[in-house]
Amino acid sequence: MPVNDEALAELFDRERERLFAIAYRMLGSVGDAEDVVQETFLRYQRSARGEAVREPRALLTTIATRLAIDQLRSSHHRREEYVGPWLPEPLVSDEPDAGERAEMADSLSMAFLVVLESLSPVERAVFLLREAFDYDYETIASIVRRTPEHCRQIALRARQHVDARRPRFEASRRARDELARRFFAACQDGDLEGLIELLAADCVLYGDGGGRAPAARAPIHGRERAARALIGLARSANRIGARYEPVAVNGQPGARFLAPDGRLINVVALDIADGQVEAVRSVVNPDKLDHLGPLADLRALLASRTRR
Repeated sequence: MPVNDEALAELFDRERERLFAIAYRMLGSVGDAEDVVQETFLRYQRSARGEAVREPRALLTTIATRLAIDQLRSSHHRREEYVGPWLPEPLVSDEPDAGERAEMADSLSMAFLVVLESLSPVERAVFLLREAFDYDYETIASIVRRTPEHCRQIALRARQHVDARRPRFEASRRARDELARRFFAACQDGDLEGLIELLAADCVLYGDGGGRAPAARAPIHGRERAARALIGLARSANRIGARYEPVAVNGQPGARFLAPDGRLINVVALDIADGQVEAVRSVVNPDKLDHLGPLADLRALLASRTRR
């Protein structure tokens, strides 16, 4: 029997978060993931109105995953032509979700999503459905239109590829938060030596401006070069009267930087392991921040302070 509107609304409320979790990990884009979720329910609704659906959850997962695969294929050239380092659109929370399983939280991190960029769309789907969402190979095979054995081979190759590049994170959340606090304090105070002590020897600073906002066009490698660049950025922030607020960014320690009027300038995420900051990832591209609220015009802010 076809599903009525009330049942569809209840299903949407129940499954929306899970579908967004799959789509966001596939795409690294909040807006694209939300579009996938909306289109998934529209397509499901057309199917459900015409005939009974025996396994609604399975059909929703199939539609969302296939839409995400198609979206990745269509965005391939845009990613190749992207100006500077590409980072995912950040998910920001004032309080990290302590109830989320550690492996699920790690699969949300910016570092992990960047690693997934090196997989093909189908490889990414198989890997995530198996490793992050614990689907069996029979189910995955039906979703990606492959045989179960082929999916096992894809998952093995993808796992080997990801494991070779998989980021490590400090196990203690308290230790991560304390080191992040010291990191941002050292930046704000202009404490170069103190900042260098907090950074790993091979620390990397990434800035994602996408050609739309001031940011380094290439990653900055090494603790001393990264520290000097960070101090320079902090001085610029101080000149325009920016302030920072500690937040969780994709489940990891970070901060959002705000203009004097409260508008958002950028979001910074830290990779912390073994008591040091191993990577700093700053998203300043306004196209990737507009889902977080009103945005400041960084170029205008810097220009106005320069003229004074």
